[in-house]
Amino acid sequence: MVKHLTTAVVLLCMVAGNSWIAAQEFHGNPDAGEALYKTHCLSCHGRMGDGQGPDSKDLVVQPKDFHTLESRGRTDFELLIAISNGVLFSPMHSWRGRLKDEEMMDVIRYIRALAPSRVVS
Repeated sequence: MVKHLTTAVVLLCMVAGNSWIAAQEFHGNPDAGEALYKTHCLSCHGRMGDGQGPDSKDLVVQPKDFHTLESRGRTDFELLIAISNGVLFSPMHSWRGRLKDEEMMDVIRYIRALAPSRVVS
């Protein structure tokens, strides 16, 4: 019984913690992000964020197209984790230590401007 209660408490803490993280509002400057994107991301992800950058043809795993429903459905936190830590088994490497957290958020704001997560009527 104690084991089940402990497991339940741990799971509850994980859910509550993840909800808190997901609810955090991240800020960034899309203008600053554009310059960083052009310097660090454009060669793979392309000028329009469609995954068709000049280097993409040489990659076994294709870069993300930020216009897909899957990409647009990702939270800012999920994008931050991918940029910060890289993506396993892909050419997307970690930018931690190369870009500051604020700069990564600037890039995310720019990506959101390229491919908004909602269609505005």
